[in-house]
Amino acid sequence: MSLADYRMISDGIAADIAQGRMAPGSRMPTQRQFAYERGIAVSTASRVYAELTRRGLVTGEVGRGTFIRNAEPDAAGEREAEGGLVNLEHVFSILPHQAADLAASLKPLLDPARIQATFPPVRPGAAGPARAKAAGFFARGGWSADPETVLFTGTGRQGIAAAMAALAQPGDRIGVEAMTYPIVKGLAHRLGIELVALPMDAEGVTPDAIERAHGEKPLRALYLQPVLQSPLGQSMSAERRRAVASALHRHDLVCIEDSVYGFLCDEEPLAALAPDRVILIDSLSKRLAPGLSLGFVAAPSGLVQRLGAAIRTGAWTASGLPLAMALHLIDDGTARRIETAKRADATARQHAAREALAGLDVRGDPRAFHLWLSLPSHWSAERYAAAAARNGVAVSPASAFAVGTSTPENGVRLALGSPPFARLDSALRTLRRLVLDGDEAVVE
Repeated sequence: MSLADYRMISDGIAADIAQGRMAPGSRMPTQRQFAYERGIAVSTASRVYAELTRRGLVTGEVGRGTFIRNAEPDAAGEREAEGGLVNLEHVFSILPHQAADLAASLKPLLDPARIQATFPPVRPGAAGPARAKAAGFFARGGWSADPETVLFTGTGRQGIAAAMAALAQPGDRIGVEAMTYPIVKGLAHRLGIELVALPMDAEGVTPDAIERAHGEKPLRALYLQPVLQSPLGQSMSAERRRAVASALHRHDLVCIEDSVYGFLCDEEPLAALAPDRVILIDSLSKRLAPGLSLGFVAAPSGLVQRLGAAIRTGAWTASGLPLAMALHLIDDGTARRIETAKRADATARQHAAREALAGLDVRGDPRAFHLWLSLPSHWSAERYAAAAARNGVAVSPASAFAVGTSTPENGVRLALGSPPFARLDSALRTLRRLVLDGDEAVVE
């Protein structure tokens, strides 16, 4: 078997993992059994397993076997540390001065009395002053949540999970963008909810797509990213947001609006146009860092009680110390200063990326920390991502985001926020050479 053949087998397994056909934590067959099932030599099977291990897709435990690791983009940081890959998978940014700024801001919280005050459990609604402070901070484009409708979760993901659990029962259908946040696919699977892929145009989901899907069989809700959509980097115009809001009212639907990238732009959210039809989810993970998160949920008044119950029963409530830290960073202006600096950083990285990828088919909002690289027909997204990994760059293939069995886009998402500028430029130029000249043109 040729070198390319064992890579092709590895690429196929990588695609199965990305699309959920091989679940994280599941055990792989022994190499001998794998070789027998595939009709290949044991030595070839060994090369496949070594390749999967190098890509960070499987892990071996002596005496127990080989297991599928979490293949979602959020595992990228761990793989980068292990394999030396430049991380263009995980969308997060940590500025060089950020740790010092946070340490200086949080120093007063080390007072024993203030620490002790964070020990009691936190209700989803927390205290009134906390809700008002958060509502002001997460305001955007003239919109601000009613503090009485604000709830807290540990992370934004937990807010999404609680909203899905509150709106839908097992077997119900939720409409989502045809290319969506991978975590939502996992949440839907665990909650027994069917995701319905809604076709997209240059601005995202179209109102006609919502009409058709709901007409075929009623939807219980929608999950959308109206601005700086991931993975495609699209943003809805004001006219499109109004049309989607109208569809929500017309069909008595509730939309879960994922607004975690909203801090990078000034457009008013969908929640401003349909406050009684939208649950807005935001968090601090992208503004600050994944390890300093707080989930923010702004709900229609009629859904606050149901959402609060979902947060409690799902064990998704915020903890006292992280909540106190987040509110302190908001109160003294540190969170806002970091947010402003990240806006400038995202714009600079987009400019650098488009220079490095000049001549290629890239698209996305120039304010975002990610963009989409469309691939020519001779590359599949999985093969390209595998070739990129062999050349030291981790990217996310289309299959990681596609809903259902079809993949409407042939490309990869590039997350720009994590590497230093020099490494980012080098990685992007490697990706460019791969597209133009093929795998052989890049030194492995």
